[in-house]
Amino acid sequence: MITTIIVALCSILPFLIGLVVLQVFLSKRESKWPGLILPLLSLLISLLLVLNVTVHNGEFPWGPILASLILGNIPTVILLAIYFASREKFRKRSELDKMNIKDL
Repeated sequence: MITTIIVALCSILPFLIGLVVLQVFLSKRESKWPGLILPLLSLLISLLLVLNVTVHNGEFPWGPILASLILGNIPTVILLAIYFASREKFRKRSELDKMNIKDL
């Protein structure tokens, strides 16, 4: 049982590291749109999770829907945090360019 968990974690970990590296690479591009691709895909996947919640005994399942939205959007928040942290360099550079143009 423990070896199965270790093998699963060792299989998933390179994928997650690659995803974070890809997000950093896309966020550092000159255009801002490539860095928003992975957070958008993550948001769409979380919305698909909500569609998988079923109704039991004729009652609308608010709890599972909210849990799906909250837990499903954790990767979206993490990817957006990486995006904004990576884009900070571009914001500072554009402010410096504006100051240099103003000084001329």
